[in-house]
Amino acid sequence: MSPLESAVLGLYFLTLVILAVFGLHRYIMVYLYFRNGGRRARPVPLPDRLPRVTVQLPLYNEMYVVDRLIDSVTRIRYPKDRLEIQVLDDSTDETCAIAQAAVERHRAHGFDIHYVRRDERRGFKAGALADGLKAATGEFVLIFDADFVAPPEILEATLGHFTDPDVGMVQVRWGHINRDYSLLTQVQSVLLDGHFILEHGGRNRSGRFFNFNGTAGVWRRQAIADAGGWQHDTLTEDLDLSYRAQMRGWRFVFVQDVVCPAEIPVEMNAFKSQQHRWAKGSIQVCRKLLPRILASRLPLAIKVEAAFHLTANFAYPLMILLSLLMFPAMVIRYNMGWYEMMVVDVPLFIGATLSVCSFYLMSQREVFGEDWRSRVKYLPAVLAVGIGLSVNNAKAVLEALLGLDSEFTRTPKYRVEGAGDDWKQKRYRGTPSLVPFVELMLGAYFSLMAYYAASNAILGPLPFIFLFQAGFLYAAMMSLFQGVGKLDLVREQEA
Repeated sequence: MSPLESAVLGLYFLTLVILAVFGLHRYIMVYLYFRNGGRRARPVPLPDRLPRVTVQLPLYNEMYVVDRLIDSVTRIRYPKDRLEIQVLDDSTDETCAIAQAAVERHRAHGFDIHYVRRDERRGFKAGALADGLKAATGEFVLIFDADFVAPPEILEATLGHFTDPDVGMVQVRWGHINRDYSLLTQVQSVLLDGHFILEHGGRNRSGRFFNFNGTAGVWRRQAIADAGGWQHDTLTEDLDLSYRAQMRGWRFVFVQDVVCPAEIPVEMNAFKSQQHRWAKGSIQVCRKLLPRILASRLPLAIKVEAAFHLTANFAYPLMILLSLLMFPAMVIRYNMGWYEMMVVDVPLFIGATLSVCSFYLMSQREVFGEDWRSRVKYLPAVLAVGIGLSVNNAKAVLEALLGLDSEFTRTPKYRVEGAGDDWKQKRYRGTPSLVPFVELMLGAYFSLMAYYAASNAILGPLPFIFLFQAGFLYAAMMSLFQGVGKLDLVREQEA
């Protein structure tokens, strides 16, 4: 082999090995979850003295869902004289009038509910939450994003855990209002189930750090203050505060049995925007806090898991690198004799694929019980969409590493709850970008790779090539077709 060929193959195998390590971590999460099943957190009865609770509802242009949110919060089973509701509205559209009307309507029914508006949207969501705390009267703070529906029992099932003075936050599991709306929402529900069931469950049960998800959780107000309060130097203020609080010694609890329904993005560009924010924010938190975590006196197990947690999104740039190297690596070894490809590449790819499949199948078994087999059909789409997201999320990782600032881009919500709901006639839309064109080029690249492999009877890697091809083309075409149609409609409405 020439030095260039050796370098290509060396980089290719190194990338495969690193991605295989991330895949192995999924197996560890599954192990920790089941190994510590006896430590599953159960709802604890309310204390004799009911504390005062402030519910914070941060809003920014949520005209379609704000009524649903506020109405659901007023149905929480808790004495009115012990409950304060803050509607923290930074909106610039009709949401303001809708939210104010809802506040007045429920205040007339005896609720202690306040409409709070700032002069400027400084700090985005973190700034709104911090600003609301200045006037809040609650000992505990319950937070909901606009796309959520508060379960009536949430305080009954969570406040009891705070009888332990070391507990700083209790997070409940997200549910999915519109899981069955489309293939995209089915895929997102599987991805989120894996995150909540196995990642949160495995980490919490084994004593590792896990994070508040920005919504559907209750904070001890003292823990927020002790950890340094809400800060807006990252796009994931929830992850940032979570690690700072746990480093201060506060213990978190994940209550898996309480489910808070939420609306999943139905538009690919909105989904990508959400994923970009989460990926970029997690790397920002990694840069900010991981050195402090590794230098601390925390147990080694916590340090290792924090490193995997905060660096997980580095897998996306590696996925792009792997995608670019697959074709030249295939050609080089085919010219040398493709036997090595079959005994090295294919097992590695199968191992990585099985780690993802087993991870998400286990989460579906925990959610659906005996009906989990009906979810198997979505696994190829889960794998493909995960690959298709790699361009979008790799861009987010690179922006975070380069220190490029960006605004907190909200995820559009349309109040899509069933198959007949039409979101295309509604105003908001996801943020378009050049990412779909890169995905389209990668889809074409893998189409060429598939032709080369089929023409030369290199059949082993073909299923994986088709998976990459489908993922990039699906992400690109959904973004382009949905984005163009929505943009045309918005222009008609504005005209």
